[in-house]
Amino acid sequence: MASSSPPILPISNPQTTTATGGSVQSETPITTPAFRAFISHITDTVRNGLSQRRPWSELADRSAFSKPDSISEASIRIRKNYSYFRVNYLSVIAIVLAFSLLTNPFSLITLLGLLSAWLFLYLFRPSDSPLVIFGRTFSDRETLGILLVSSIVVIFLTSVGSILISALLVGLAIVCTHGAFRVPEDLFLDEQEPAATGFLSFLAGAPSNSASSGAPTVIAARA
Repeated sequence: MASSSPPILPISNPQTTTATGGSVQSETPITTPAFRAFISHITDTVRNGLSQRRPWSELADRSAFSKPDSISEASIRIRKNYSYFRVNYLSVIAIVLAFSLLTNPFSLITLLGLLSAWLFLYLFRPSDSPLVIFGRTFSDRETLGILLVSSIVVIFLTSVGSILISALLVGLAIVCTHGAFRVPEDLFLDEQEPAATGFLSFLAGAPSNSASSGAPTVIAARA
C-alpha cells in the first residue's frame, strides 16, 4: 500500500505582519504631509514678509526725527509710519518677545511644550489614531477640552502670561514712540498697497498661493 504524502500546511509570517503594522502605527504627526505643508507655508509666509521690510537705516535716520506738536499729529505719524514700516515694526515686537522668552527659560520651555501639545496631540494627529494615555482613550472633544484648560492654566496662572504681555507692551511702546517722533513726509507711501500685505498677511486673507493652499491642508489634518 503506497503511503500518501502529508498535507502541506500554509506558513504564515506573524513577525513580518507585526513589524509592518508597527511601522504604520509608529508614524508620528511630524512626518505627516499636513505638518510638512504647514511648516512650508509658514516658512514661505515669513520669508515673503521679511522680503518686504524697509531698510533699517531708513528706520533709524536721526535727521527725520522731531517732536510732534500735538497728540493728533503724533497719532497721524504713527498711522503713516506703521503703513510704511509695518514689517520692521512687527520684527521689532518679535525680537522683544524672543528676548523676553530667552531670558526666562522656564517660560520658554512651558510655552514650547504647550505649542507642541496643540500641534501633535490635536491639530496634526491622524484622525485614525486616538489619543491613549495610561490605557485610557480620549476622544477629540476630550483632547480639545484638556488642551484648552491647559492653555488657560499656562497663560493665566504661570509667569508665561505676564512675560508675554510685558514683552508686547514694551514692543508696542517702542513702535509707538518711534512712529510718533519719525517724520513721515519723506516716505513714499503706496496708496494702492493692500492693507493686509506684509509679515502677517496670511491672517487677513491676503491673496497668495501659499495662503490659499495652506489653510485647506491644516483643516484636512483633522478631517
